[in-house]
Amino acid sequence: MGNKVYKLEAALDLIHSGDTVATSGFGLCGHAEEISVGLEERFLQTGSPNHLTLYYGSGMSDWHGHGVDHFAHEGFLDCAVAGHYGAAVNLGQLIFENKVKAYNLPQGILQKMFRSRVEGLPGAISQVGLHTYVDPRLEGGRMNAVTDRDLVEVINIKEEEYLFYPAPKIDVGIIRGTCGDTEGNISIEDEAVPTDIRLIAMAAKASGGKVIAQVKHIVPAGTLMPNKIHVPGIFVDAVVQTSDPVSYHKQSSDCYYDKALSGDIIVPAEQNAPLPLDAKKVIARRCALELTPNAVVNLGIGTPEYVGAVAEEEGCGRQITLTLESGIFGGQACKGLGFGAARNFSGVLEQSPQFDFYDGGGLDIAFLGLAQTNRFGDVNVSKFSGKVTGCGGFINISQRTPKLIYCGTFTAGGLRETFQEGRLHILQEGRNLKFVDHLEQVTYSGSFGAKCGQQVLFVTERAVFELTRDGLMLTEIAPGVELERDILKLMEFAPLISPDLKIMDESLFKEELIGLKERFPSGDQKLEEEGSAT
Repeated sequence: MGNKVYKLEAALDLIHSGDTVATSGFGLCGHAEEISVGLEERFLQTGSPNHLTLYYGSGMSDWHGHGVDHFAHEGFLDCAVAGHYGAAVNLGQLIFENKVKAYNLPQGILQKMFRSRVEGLPGAISQVGLHTYVDPRLEGGRMNAVTDRDLVEVINIKEEEYLFYPAPKIDVGIIRGTCGDTEGNISIEDEAVPTDIRLIAMAAKASGGKVIAQVKHIVPAGTLMPNKIHVPGIFVDAVVQTSDPVSYHKQSSDCYYDKALSGDIIVPAEQNAPLPLDAKKVIARRCALELTPNAVVNLGIGTPEYVGAVAEEEGCGRQITLTLESGIFGGQACKGLGFGAARNFSGVLEQSPQFDFYDGGGLDIAFLGLAQTNRFGDVNVSKFSGKVTGCGGFINISQRTPKLIYCGTFTAGGLRETFQEGRLHILQEGRNLKFVDHLEQVTYSGSFGAKCGQQVLFVTERAVFELTRDGLMLTEIAPGVELERDILKLMEFAPLISPDLKIMDESLFKEELIGLKERFPSGDQKLEEEGSAT
């Protein structure tokens, strides 16, 4: 097969102006940072390559200019098609200023688009994205005014609506592994997650394109164990050894290397201090009451992360299985910049089959962020005041999971509250309303969810709403709040009010444990109960 080991500069010669480039990663997990840096430096020094189109499947930066932010230069990039822009601050600013065209599509859909190219199909067909801003009857996933061409189409198959997402022709795939041999075989033993490196490599080759792989170590041909080879050499054209693994080959955004993140060791579970009693904890406690034994769960970033912490604190953490869009099952998920990696996980998939699992309704329940919602239960988490964030895996998860819990504070921006003797006390109201008449984008369609029979709750620290076919219905309010003053006057629409309006459990607002373990039967108990019923 010949020697495929290249110096960085020689590998960059494979990338030409006008190329479509696909790059792998999740955060900085699996992202070929040194190749991105080298490509940026070449453009700034020579002006070439230029006018690239960039595809990537998930959020691939760290709020500090790394990852895909290296492509954020006017003239360097013509168009981006991505799953999430939130952490790519510089790229997001270019999009906001209409200096680059941009589409935001669901993370799992981008994986299907890559796979369609591998399979020789014209594109991917899915109902994921219908009636959201991805639907061309709304915005078609376009993220600014300069993006003027429809990428997504509505089609009908046997009187059912679907969206068609075209398979991209990839000129260059940029991937990352741990070891590469001289024949191009790539292993991933030190990586936190496999990301989508194999899929991108195969999609590029199916397009007649080139594949460049960044690795930590170069080894002779024949020295990698066959069962450790994740990307066979037939899919790789150039292998580049990083010059500085600590800077350019981090296992995750905040960690160079941790054996626990690659699943090589099991470490003692972190014994976290009890969460402080604040609005997030109250919300997470109320959410945790919706958990069931042996549930397969997905948690969004922010307030939803606290649900897992509450379950651990209450002694129920091992009775549920948490999953991450990066492919992780079980374990303790890393927070913040480390999101996507985990310790003590029970299993890991590539991103593509993980989203097959999500799209097939494999989750039992998902806890997702609550940024804005309207009377119909539509939700916006993808674009605010023109700022580009994106959906990530939100649309895949929210449209295909039977039970959804949207969670967040009732208002935002300066909100101050205390919790004493089982009651909520509002000291200063938030400036920004979340229950509004109009959304800047529709990331979730409440009417479509109700039509599909989803069970959907909206949980805040002072009120709980349920989605009905007629819109949002207020079902619970916190002890200590006044319905008119603290809830209804702070909504831009009048919700339905349940005739059986309840007061939220006072234990949610106290320092002591809420007794979730006692309310939460063990898996064995559940089996016994089911056996008795049978």
